[in-house]
Amino acid sequence: MAEEQNKQKIEDEKKIVEQPKEEIKVEEKKSEKEKKKKSEEGKPRKTEAVVNGRDLGISTKHSMAICNFIRGKNVDKAISQLQEVADVKRAIPMKGELPHRKGMERGRYPSKASKQFIKLLKQLSANATINGLDLEKTRIECRANRASRPYKRFGSERFKRTHVTLKLIMPIKKAKK
Repeated sequence: MAEEQNKQKIEDEKKIVEQPKEEIKVEEKKSEKEKKKKSEEGKPRKTEAVVNGRDLGISTKHSMAICNFIRGKNVDKAISQLQEVADVKRAIPMKGELPHRKGMERGRYPSKASKQFIKLLKQLSANATINGLDLEKTRIECRANRASRPYKRFGSERFKRTHVTLKLIMPIKKAKK
């Protein structure tokens, strides 16, 4: 009998020792979850998504015309229209002495630049989904700048280089007066 009582005491002590460890683990898990929630709540929600294309091997003139063409449009609509440009079905309106195109005064089909812009727009839509933006409510802001142009072989000509910045922003509603 004495042995049985000793065994029960030892088992009871084991249970007492094991119980606080489990409670501590549960409390640690709860505190970790609370920290994660606080960190998520504490972060400001992003209102825009940005993609930068640096030193792209496309014409600055073509990229500026494409920026003017897609500015203020939806991402999906811009991608579909630029795909038509790459397939030589739709022209981009441009300035200068250029031949007239179907449905517009003057324009060109910059297929190489439009393919680069399609890649950038797909990256932009992925950034927007990660940032939690609604793609249907956002609009494109676009800017193209001339980059430094390295010399070609033998130093007589230079390569084409352009910096492109694409932003996806929520349009600002103007107050009625």
